[in-house]
Amino acid sequence: MWTWNTFTKAFKLIDFPEIVYPLLAGFVLDLLIGDPHWLPHPVRWFGWLISKGEAQLNKGDGRRWKGAFLTLVLVLFVFFVLWLGLKLLPEKSVVFYVITSVFVFYGLANRSLIYESLLVIRRLKSEGIKAGRKQLSMIVGRDTRNLDEQQIRTAVLETLAENLSDGVIAPLFYYALGGIPGMLAYKMVNTLDSMIGYKSERYRDFGFFAAHLDDVLNFVPARLTAFLMVLVTFSRRGFQYLFRFGRQHSSPNAGYPEAALAGILNARFGGPNMYHGKWVNKPFIGENPRKLTDSDIYKTCRINFAVAAVFVLVICIFYVSIFRIL
Repeated sequence: MWTWNTFTKAFKLIDFPEIVYPLLAGFVLDLLIGDPHWLPHPVRWFGWLISKGEAQLNKGDGRRWKGAFLTLVLVLFVFFVLWLGLKLLPEKSVVFYVITSVFVFYGLANRSLIYESLLVIRRLKSEGIKAGRKQLSMIVGRDTRNLDEQQIRTAVLETLAENLSDGVIAPLFYYALGGIPGMLAYKMVNTLDSMIGYKSERYRDFGFFAAHLDDVLNFVPARLTAFLMVLVTFSRRGFQYLFRFGRQHSSPNAGYPEAALAGILNARFGGPNMYHGKWVNKPFIGENPRKLTDSDIYKTCRINFAVAAVFVLVICIFYVSIFRIL
């Protein structure tokens, strides 16, 4: 039977410094250096494993089951390898804190998200619309070849909102629940979705399970992200838009942070776009089809930082408080 004593024993298995100190150090590291291309990154190794597995299994009959098998194997592999590896480290040692801090840093992508988004705007302003389209194509899945300036800025804002959820808040959420193993297992799911979760002929069946698992894992973080965005901006309209437009998206999750941002900025996102060679009639999110400006981009970058910082603070306060109580 689950009792209060069982609950307290579960929490006492981990001392709060083992969660809080790496979280703060990793968060600061991400703010300082982001994701430089020269630095080895676990997500690149995840991508290599996924590519190898997809090449071997995505053929013949039973592709849906094969894709589910690959997804479960890779996610469980990441979780248990990290869990076992951390168990082998000396507790509360310098080595332990350094390694766990680096993994938290690897699990976050806020600086890179902001940097890549601002780079689109810089290239658009300094080199023209073709350069802006090309830079945008590196961070979005839609066809950027015929986008105008308004559509480029819209895509950047949508990306900032959506990726704040699955690139920052969701990893932090699963770190709070499962430590480094939980955080990196989530990153594997997210990488699987980005690589094989497309509704193309090649991945329709093989990526079915990965795409739906990603939807399930992002259900809470997406709505939490939207709530935090509204909270840090005190936006009444943003809160209203959550309920009015949160479901106006093909994704069950992405619409919520986008709706919150549309309300905060009093803007309109969504609408028809080209994805992987196919025209997709996406509904609009928001009401005001005003011209978007660079100021909107800069404001959204500040919101992203504030949301991430507030959530890190909430996790730290929770762990410090709960361990004092116990």
